[in-house]
Amino acid sequence: MQSESTSKRRALLAGLVSLLAALCGCNNSPYPDGAAATNTLFNSFDERSPRYLDPTASYSNPETPYTYSAYEPLYAYHYLKRPYVLIPKAAEEVVKPYYLDKNGQRLADDAAPDQIAESVYDVRIKKGIRYAPHPAFAKNDKGEYLYHHLTPSQLGDKRSPWDFEKQGTRELVAEDYVYAFKRHATTRIETSIFATFSEYMIGLKEYGELIKAEDRKLLAGTPESSPDKPFLDFRNWPLAGAQALDRHTLRMRIKGKYPQWKYWLSLTFTSPVPWEADAFYSQPGMNANGLSLIRWPVGTGPFMMTEFVQDRRHVMARNPNFHGETYPCEGMPGDKEAGLLDDCGKAMPFVDTFVSSIIKEKVPRKEMFKQGYLDIPEIERPEWGVEFNTDMEDSDAVRRLFEERGFRFPLTTDINNWYLGFNWLDPVIGKGDTPEQQLKNRKLRQALSIAIDWEEGYGRIFRNKGGVAAHGPVPPGVFGSREGKPEGYNKITHELVNGQPLRRSVAEAKKLLVEAGYPDGREAKTGKPLVLNYDYQRTPTPEIKSELDWMVKQFAKLGVQLEIRATDYNQFQDKVLKGKQQIFWWGWLGDYPDAENFLFLLYGPNAKFPHQGENAANYSTPEYDRLYREMQTLEDGPQKQKVVDQMVALVREDAPWAWGYWPYVGLAFQPWTHNGKPSIMIRDLAKYYRIDAKERVARQAQWNRPTWWPMLLLLAAALGLAAVGRRSYRLRQQATATGVAPVPAAAT
Repeated sequence: MQSESTSKRRALLAGLVSLLAALCGCNNSPYPDGAAATNTLFNSFDERSPRYLDPTASYSNPETPYTYSAYEPLYAYHYLKRPYVLIPKAAEEVVKPYYLDKNGQRLADDAAPDQIAESVYDVRIKKGIRYAPHPAFAKNDKGEYLYHHLTPSQLGDKRSPWDFEKQGTRELVAEDYVYAFKRHATTRIETSIFATFSEYMIGLKEYGELIKAEDRKLLAGTPESSPDKPFLDFRNWPLAGAQALDRHTLRMRIKGKYPQWKYWLSLTFTSPVPWEADAFYSQPGMNANGLSLIRWPVGTGPFMMTEFVQDRRHVMARNPNFHGETYPCEGMPGDKEAGLLDDCGKAMPFVDTFVSSIIKEKVPRKEMFKQGYLDIPEIERPEWGVEFNTDMEDSDAVRRLFEERGFRFPLTTDINNWYLGFNWLDPVIGKGDTPEQQLKNRKLRQALSIAIDWEEGYGRIFRNKGGVAAHGPVPPGVFGSREGKPEGYNKITHELVNGQPLRRSVAEAKKLLVEAGYPDGREAKTGKPLVLNYDYQRTPTPEIKSELDWMVKQFAKLGVQLEIRATDYNQFQDKVLKGKQQIFWWGWLGDYPDAENFLFLLYGPNAKFPHQGENAANYSTPEYDRLYREMQTLEDGPQKQKVVDQMVALVREDAPWAWGYWPYVGLAFQPWTHNGKPSIMIRDLAKYYRIDAKERVARQAQWNRPTWWPMLLLLAAALGLAAVGRRSYRLRQQATATGVAPVPAAAT
């Protein structure tokens, strides 16, 4: 019969053998077994889930991978051509408007802007486009909607459109675009672009007042705090500026001449919204269950949301009803050599699914990319290529590793910026209530704008977010910009030295600070230190903290104290919407390649508070607003350049921003991730990317081979302990037999 000790020794050895056998098949992949072999694109996001996937409200960069994959505006941009070229998306073609005078008579195409009362766009919609499957469209045999009259008990605990037994679809029609334009007048959600659109679309401003009145009637007796509100059906009220001429023809009527309108038709704000989706999500209990357009888009694009786990994971899968689109066959010089035309004419999207998982900090995201577990670090962020290129410049060993693994980090410049904003509503740093106070506040902003050395910070220190110091609001590469030209420097913050702009001295900034009433950073009247609040849009992780510390030092040059108030992005947005920020950090990725798209960030009627526009500084002056309205009517040419120059001169003097810098744009791709080209303007990137899953599996295995020597040492130690135990056991057995005490094993 076996002794107990012998059984334990054998069990120990068996356990060690089993452990080693198990480890032979282990890996460090964060995904389920076999995931790498699927036709899936893996990427990441940080901090929080996107706040709005409703196209009427969504205007934040982290939301665009999902909204532009689910929805289809009328137009888009050619993926490969630069400068950017508009192409039709849901529309049959990119149309030119025709013009009418105040009597409704048609004018010549070259009519003067002051003669044009109205621009008319008649756009034909492609036939046969169908929505992704969704329960909002499901009908019974009688043609009645199955899920438009649900009670809370019938809804139950359903938390996804895929929890419903049936889904349906229907064809995209012109009325869906009409409904989308009307919906910008809603009071139910934030409509960040309503203020802008109501300036252009005929009747939209008045429509907004009508909807407010009708909504008040509809909500009578409903508690304000109630998450359930009756369906606000915009089909009940016509909008003069948007109408369906027939099933597939959309007419838009725009005030005066506004050449930039065509660019807005490439943004998700002008995506179609089916009334059925609005009605479906308006039912009692839907909001409480997380069922709304905010999380679950209903569109005609190449992908549809199939999984939404708040702050953890989002999955978009191929839309089985997608009408199809082919990869472009034309590009720019060098695109063919880079392999960007290899998929010419092939059907898109190439991947079946793209998965976005939360990884809160930069270092682990970089490590996962280097291990091969992220095909791209992040779909919508243009900084990753810059980050990895900087790593290569700093280390020969890193360069060798990256080159051996075949990583690709294409870089370019594009239309985007980062800036430090001063809230115009703030009594200390903003406009000021009296002419005297306005002058003092302006000098304070100018002094701070000089002190912040963007050339040092984002030219030499934070090279992973590097770029070129900006001198105004209009980026290089856009008509009207003089950035980078001898005459294009900001005379408030710089002076010419040997033909090159050089930042003015801290002494000059301190002189302005004295004139502002803050000698040595203290209030002249009370002697109290000047303390300003810096609202930052990210939680201060270690890499961000160094940037915040640097900014504090810039203010300290003047003796000004800067208090950091960092929050996550959603909280930051809430604060800015209420106009409660003082000094803040923000940037802008261009929506369309026109100076107006950056100049509108300082247009008064587009203020974030109270209009919910994109003028986050809430800057407003009559002269700038007048020039802005004039600029909007002008085609590219000498007159437009003159007006842009006047606008830039005004805001340089007023300094509502410390102008920040123009960032480099770079993306990061694995060797098996194809068709990657950096872009700010193009947001529906996921459909262009192609994955070689077989190569991914092989490379992941090669790059993540287990390190066995620690386990072998552990095994040797375990065997040694087993041998010592066996010897001790034998000595005890002998002692029992002879009656002689055993010699301790350690002393042998």
